[in-house]
Amino acid sequence: MQDLPRPSNEHFRTVFILSASILIVVMNTTMFNVALPNILKDFALQPSEGAWIVSGYSIILAIFTITFTRLSDYLPIRTLLTIGIIIFSLSSVLGFFADNYIWLLISRLLQAAGAASIPGLSMVFAGRYIPMERRGSAYALIASATSLGFGLGPVVGGLITEHLDWNYLFIVTVMVFIVIPLLFKFMPTQSAERGKFDVIGALLSGGSATLFLLYISTFNSLYLLSGLISAALLWWRINKTDAPFIQPELILNRQYRRIVFMSYIGFTLHFAILFLMPIMLEQVYNRGAAAIGFIIFPGAMLSAVAAIYVGRLIDAYGNIKVLFLAHGLLMISALVFFFFAGINQYMIMIAYMFTSFGFSSLSSSSTNEVSRILSNKQIGAGIGLKQQTHFIGSATGSVLAGILLELNEQPYEASAFALPFGVLVALMAASSFTLIIYTRYIKKLENAE
Repeated sequence: MQDLPRPSNEHFRTVFILSASILIVVMNTTMFNVALPNILKDFALQPSEGAWIVSGYSIILAIFTITFTRLSDYLPIRTLLTIGIIIFSLSSVLGFFADNYIWLLISRLLQAAGAASIPGLSMVFAGRYIPMERRGSAYALIASATSLGFGLGPVVGGLITEHLDWNYLFIVTVMVFIVIPLLFKFMPTQSAERGKFDVIGALLSGGSATLFLLYISTFNSLYLLSGLISAALLWWRINKTDAPFIQPELILNRQYRRIVFMSYIGFTLHFAILFLMPIMLEQVYNRGAAAIGFIIFPGAMLSAVAAIYVGRLIDAYGNIKVLFLAHGLLMISALVFFFFAGINQYMIMIAYMFTSFGFSSLSSSSTNEVSRILSNKQIGAGIGLKQQTHFIGSATGSVLAGILLELNEQPYEASAFALPFGVLVALMAASSFTLIIYTRYIKKLENAE
């Protein structure tokens, strides 16, 4: 933006406001995770079909998040956030009256289109307006709000689903509308900047992500072939246009690609666990929606509180050490789920404490590392593409978990969950190996300087 103010600690209060919005958006995801067993019963759905209530939401988030962040190079962040929040609120009202699966799914997808503006633009705002010495704390605050949303979502969702009905979950999300006046009061003003938005590139990017996820959920080779063609056309497009939707420098940046891959695995693991936990607690341990929420809640609350200290660790010791901490916690989490989740329900509670804390640490440190290695001109597109990958990972996790679970017959026994949790252990091993390679590459660059 031409009139972009210099980074200042005064803008930190705006991060608090944006974090409150993120809290509601994340709650909107996890509330429906807990309600998923009830929705499956109400509409007589298979787990893989019901997973699209969660993963379809993530697909639309993936498509629109990078669109909003890319538009922030031309339009004021405040304007884009206002548009997104209005769409999110109106679709929440629509969802309250849903009485069939298609209506419910459409409402969720519209919600996602609006919600996509909030996480990505919040990250972009912190990257542009918060000084580097406090940026780790800003990203940790956003991660803390995310973790708190993951914690409150199951509790609120469980209580509402058990005592009212899952339709009332949509009423909770309308509250985000009250953030709009605060944005106009506290966010810095910006003028629109003339530029050419790459609509074709945006459509190809969204199409590639959607076809990839459709292939994962159906294993239909036609989706895979179409996705590869779409990705090839996208690559051709970004190399031929003057103002591409995705800058080719980002794709060619090896350091950036490795960070995005680690983030993708983290989100895949987290959302696979969020999908599997309610079903396991309901079918193996006969727990109701409210009880499921309270079992998930302690881990997310631990992460929300710990995220404050994670921010300080990032600012004091750097992103790499926190990335190693995050991978260690997530690997422990996957191993505890694999070996002990079928023994006792409270082992699920303990395992999720490691999951939530590790996920929060990974999210904040990886985003801060992206803002460190990219130029100011690339931060908007870079964070947007990273956020898109997050939501692709979210959808991948829930769909993959649903497919692996369906290899067994209902009602599911504890042994049915061994394969999904085992796959998560393997994914974390791959991510940890990537982190080691990334660290060696960084050290080589530092030694060369």
